[in-house]
Amino acid sequence: LDRELPFAGHPTLGSAHAWLALGGTPRHDGKVVQECGAGLIDVRRGANGLAFAAPPLLRSGPVEADKLAEACGVLGIAAGDVVAAEWIDNGPGWLGIQLKDAASVIAVESARSHANRIDIGLVGLHPAGSPFAYEVRAIFSDPYGGLIEDPVTGSLNASAAEWMLRLGHVTAPYTATQGTRLGRSGRVRIEHEAGGPIWVGGATATLFAGTTGDAAFPA
Repeated sequence: LDRELPFAGHPTLGSAHAWLALGGTPRHDGKVVQECGAGLIDVRRGANGLAFAAPPLLRSGPVEADKLAEACGVLGIAAGDVVAAEWIDNGPGWLGIQLKDAASVIAVESARSHANRIDIGLVGLHPAGSPFAYEVRAIFSDPYGGLIEDPVTGSLNASAAEWMLRLGHVTAPYTATQGTRLGRSGRVRIEHEAGGPIWVGGATATLFAGTTGDAAFPA
């Protein structure tokens, strides 16, 4: 075990799905409240499935020049390729980097290892007329110095949504896509009303179930 994440989207929606599938009854109709290192997280059930309320950022603001240079080296891009960069950390440690477009994000071929821990979230807008708002990629350190990529990352999509909405690049509701160097692509639904939380949702499903003793459980 390397560390416990203060917040992550997959286990937030997955555990809510499992609890509801077992017959859990929310105290408030249509809403489950879960506790994690980032605090209390609301999860709601709606027409588009489960969605969690994005937690507040733990770190924000400009990225230090040396840290941005380090990240560019990891990504194999030039400093001039960066449109904007900010800390968008809601728990895992995301350093957000915006490139000129979605195609530029998809084209990145990052290093396979890096001596220092780093958690990079790439964002690039899709062209006008696309059914999707922007492309996201999550490239981060494993416990052994390797760099890995997550096919869909709830925490990053939450902080990227806050960033892109604040900059005025997108208007909710919208769908973001997230791929990997292997070409897989997930879709994340973002909803937001003025003065309210940003809701981050995606499809959840029970893939298999089993029993232990007298208790049945989905997984």
